Amino acid sequence: MNSAVTRQVLARYAVTWCYLVVFGAAEIAYALLPDRDRSAVIAWASTNVHNLAHNPVGCMMASAFFATSALTAWPLLIAAGMTGANGVLGNWRIAVTCIAGHVIGTLVSEGILWYQITHGTMPAADRFITDVGPSYIVVTAIAVGLLWGSWPGRLAAAAAFGVLVFVGQIFSGLSHLEVSAVGHLTALVTGGLLGSFLAWQRRAQGGSRAPQHGAAVLGVAAEGGPGPGAGGEVRPPQHRGDGKGGDLGNQEEQQRQRE
Repeated sequence: MNSAVTRQVLARYAVTWCYLVVFGAAEIAYALLPDRDRSAVIAWASTNVHNLAHNPVGCMMASAFFATSALTAWPLLIAAGMTGANGVLGNWRIAVTCIAGHVIGTLVSEGILWYQITHGTMPAADRFITDVGPSYIVVTAIAVGLLWGSWPGRLAAAAAFGVLVFVGQIFSGLSHLEVSAVGHLTALVTGGLLGSFLAWQRRAQGGSRAPQHGAAVLGVAAEGGPGPGAGGEVRPPQHRGDGKGGDLGNQEEQQRQRE
């Protein structure tokens, strides 16, 4: 029984658990590297202006699995932030939503920085800033969990969001259009909009199945299939002599007896 429940939970929240496992494995491998190699990995995985121009797919994928701080806290934040949204959207929808939040948040924030660099309002060295971490994915999922999750899911998402806002300061520098703040705001909005659409779509599809199932049952009944009686037994019709028109056979027998 316990193994069946475990498999069901793992299947329902497969995206969350898979992301946790891959992120944990990447962080363990990262922690075992020498300092020089760590710097090289972060420089390669950062979704900065330079890497987005030369290796957009590679850095976009790798950046979601490495963090430079709070390494032990991120697994807890990922679990708290993603579980509620995963339960609401299902696996493929939460994957699409989180990837969209990560990609759009990165492109918008780094695009603004690129514009500032090309117009001389930011130094050219900012093309090589460090920009890695799972926070865009987590914030995207948090938006879905807060809007559509169950109450336990909402509480977990709210707790993770509070840690990111008040401890991680993810919106610090928003008035100056700093990369991190703009990216997190964009990811939050993306999660709210796209996640709401996909949650509505899933609920609409789930509601449309019930009438179809009911129509199928009614169709079987109309064709003379098994009814709701015990064992599906079809009983022969009973003749009633007290209805309008009566039972003609009984009336003729009574007439012969009187004669």
